[in-house]
Amino acid sequence: MLPQVANKSLDRPGERSSPLCWHIITSEYPPQAGGVSDYTRGIAMGLAAQGDDIHVWCPGSGGLRREAGGLFVHQELGSFGPGDLRHAGRQLDRFPVPRRIFLQWVPHGYGWRSMNLAFCWWLWNRAAHHGDQLEIMVHEPWLPFRARSWRQSGAALVHRLMIVLLLRRAERVWVATPEWEKRWRPYALRRPIPFRWLPVPSNIPVTANVAECMNLRRRFADDQTFLIGHFGTYGWPITSLLQPIVEALACRSAGEAILLMGPGSKQFRERLLAREPGFAGRIHATDALTPHDLSTHLNVCDLLIQPYPDGVTTRRGSFMAGLAHGRPIVTTTGSLTEPMWTTTGALVLVPAGEVQPFVDAVQSLRANPRQRNEVAQSARRLYVERFEISHTVTALRAAAVTSGHSACAY
Repeated sequence: MLPQVANKSLDRPGERSSPLCWHIITSEYPPQAGGVSDYTRGIAMGLAAQGDDIHVWCPGSGGLRREAGGLFVHQELGSFGPGDLRHAGRQLDRFPVPRRIFLQWVPHGYGWRSMNLAFCWWLWNRAAHHGDQLEIMVHEPWLPFRARSWRQSGAALVHRLMIVLLLRRAERVWVATPEWEKRWRPYALRRPIPFRWLPVPSNIPVTANVAECMNLRRRFADDQTFLIGHFGTYGWPITSLLQPIVEALACRSAGEAILLMGPGSKQFRERLLAREPGFAGRIHATDALTPHDLSTHLNVCDLLIQPYPDGVTTRRGSFMAGLAHGRPIVTTTGSLTEPMWTTTGALVLVPAGEVQPFVDAVQSLRANPRQRNEVAQSARRLYVERFEISHTVTALRAAAVTSGHSACAY
């Protein structure tokens, strides 16, 4: 079943709802790099475009700045220590109650080696005694317990205590994939908190133009070459799946080239060439790119390969970028893959860890331009209908209206 993320307008025709006020707390925000950083800015700008008052609270001690679009960025959270939190709390108290706090949750993002119980206690206290209404967006749930690592298991235990604290006062929890609800809900201790699925939209706007794409493609492939792309950050364990796939594709006869995009891609290419120097002319890498340049690079690829060890899900921004750009994608199924992906026709699925079936799927799409075009069209259509950021913004605003809201005054 596809996620139901508001396919109808929030307002009646000809009307516009009253502005809402949001205080978004995040562990990172541009110019800091990262998926949560890009996601937070996209959501903030999307809400601001609807006329809402947006205040982003993030690390640093740079004070207040106003960004294009009318949103305010408060670099008041320092390094999330007790003094930093007290200072930020005094700043928040200058706004009228109730204040809607929208927390971007990644357990490793808030300092103290990912075990910042004080931060969660601060949020609990603000919701209990300062008139704040807490909503949480769960990007990543927690570290798993690991029998051979007492340090990780200790951190995993603290993460669960942090979640219990947050869920004692949270009014709503949004999850990037339904699996996170299954993992978090037991820690609500039977408190009836609404959980909702909120897929992560692409952080890369579709901005490429035809002339730029034609010029760029000549750098990597001629008219007879089939260009296969991958976009990611090249961390383990994804590279443990990607490496044998890229090597298997690069070992085939001429006529294919591989374009690696994203931070860490050049180092990954160097590791591949250290094993097989003969791949030098067929494997290319870009390292980090601006959003516009990345859009252009994605568009020049004939096909994308996006393997994930736990399977494709709606929390994978790298996958969503390819979907938004209407690229045919070969990806993997795994323990976290939502059932909807098997019926959309918008991608080709292979079980995670199976190299030869993955390579065969790539070759099958290469040999069948008609199927490749159908998959690409389905990908773009599905993204527009279900996953564009406008759906996320509408879902957030609709939920806020039903639970009450106030305007900001600062």
